[in-house]
Amino acid sequence: MQGRSVWGSKLGFLLAAVGSAVGLGNVWRFSYVSYSNGGGAFLVPYIVAMLTVGIPLMILEYGLGHREKASPPLAFARIHHLWEPFGWWMPIVAFFGINLFYAVIIGWCFNYFLFALDLGWGLETEAFFKEHFLKVSSGPFAFEGIRWPIFIGAMFTWVICWFICFKEIRHGIEKASLLFMPVLLVMTIILVVWSLRLDGAMDAVRDHYLRFEWSAISLRTAAGRSVWIAAFGQIFFTLSLGFGIMITYASYLPKKSDITSNAIITCLIDCFYSIFAGLAVFGTIGYMAQAKGVEFGEAIAAGPGLAFVVYPEAINQLPAGNRTFGALFFLVLIIAGISSAISLTEAFTCSVCDKFNVSRKKTVSWLCVIGMGGSVIFTTHAGLYLLDIVDHFVNSYALILGGILECVLVGWLLKTSKMRKHIHAVSGRRVWPLWDIAIRFVVPVVLMSILLGSLYQEFSSAYEGYPVGALLLFGGGTLALSRLGAFVLSHVAWPYQKRTHAHTPDEETLLT
Repeated sequence: MQGRSVWGSKLGFLLAAVGSAVGLGNVWRFSYVSYSNGGGAFLVPYIVAMLTVGIPLMILEYGLGHREKASPPLAFARIHHLWEPFGWWMPIVAFFGINLFYAVIIGWCFNYFLFALDLGWGLETEAFFKEHFLKVSSGPFAFEGIRWPIFIGAMFTWVICWFICFKEIRHGIEKASLLFMPVLLVMTIILVVWSLRLDGAMDAVRDHYLRFEWSAISLRTAAGRSVWIAAFGQIFFTLSLGFGIMITYASYLPKKSDITSNAIITCLIDCFYSIFAGLAVFGTIGYMAQAKGVEFGEAIAAGPGLAFVVYPEAINQLPAGNRTFGALFFLVLIIAGISSAISLTEAFTCSVCDKFNVSRKKTVSWLCVIGMGGSVIFTTHAGLYLLDIVDHFVNSYALILGGILECVLVGWLLKTSKMRKHIHAVSGRRVWPLWDIAIRFVVPVVLMSILLGSLYQEFSSAYEGYPVGALLLFGGGTLALSRLGAFVLSHVAWPYQKRTHAHTPDEETLLT
């Protein structure tokens, strides 16, 4: 595509990619998953998952975006025109299935950043979060109006996304990443050091985070096998795979780019950050558990409960610097969240611009306005239920399916040998033939196992006890509307139809 934006530097690209991968889940999901699945022993299947699924799929997405110089819909269409709808599936799900509620959670973080300045959440942090802040209704169908502080926070998040994505890639997302990611790292280091100096922190890290319960990961037991599945699922989610983001970001790389090294570095940094940030989580909660005289297992929680209930309670217990520590923690969440939100916005923006050859500025503006409107439902009193349902369905089905489709497209239609030729031609590091086996067999089998496991759980019992109607309407409805949107967008006018398979002469030379 003529005149396509290009990253200004390799560092800018890497920081943007890492910023997309490092999100709220690195802080509140990884730590709890690790604790629940054997502590330090969980790192074994986690690292195996990174090597066998994470890195191979990251290489695939980087290679696909760079080879086709296109967003997912155009990249898929260039390989086979009938696959364009599947290319639309990923950025549509990422934007409408995730970013709408993700902006609201970042809005929560903005509010809690302000609460931290005077410890405005009080002593009963769970009651404050659910009854005062969210004012949670009786069920997913009881909307009961908008929570205006949350609404304002979500709208502010969308304004930030618009401001960053409105500009051309090197002047918007790249500059933001060059600022955000170093600041995020420095603040995380401060949190970790501060946390580990608290009484009881090192004991919690040693006894609960880095303990090695080898029996927990035994493949001979059903429980052990479930830990391995959890590790593969965690690595897939944490690296932003299946969103279409990495394909989009890689499409802005210059012709000569070290695809393999970039993929490996991105995966290693993201995984290291998850493990490192976990030290702050376990150290802080370990201190709180000791101060209150309760078991560590009674103190820790998963998901939003960790960030908005347990952490504020732990901050209340700190001997000094409560307000500073609290503000720092929620600022970390805000930066991690925004860096992911802008990537979710960019994937869909690039797809629309590629398809219709329209102005980037107009596209970003309209999409952010639509995003603001779509986020409103998650700012109601039923918002907590709705985002939980949508998040479950998107992560359990949509993204997994996107990863499987990528493997089929590159592994069986394009052929992995062709992709390897391209990567070898433009990169300084070669890809072993084992990568072919991983993409054609290992990754699809693993992702299909996760998908089937999710389906089995779905039919065994209603997720979190929600009414079946709510699950079908909000969860299944989100997937159905995304699929419908992908079909419609793939069958409207096609401005680049004659160029779907047209590589430039230089690219064709590299591929032969």
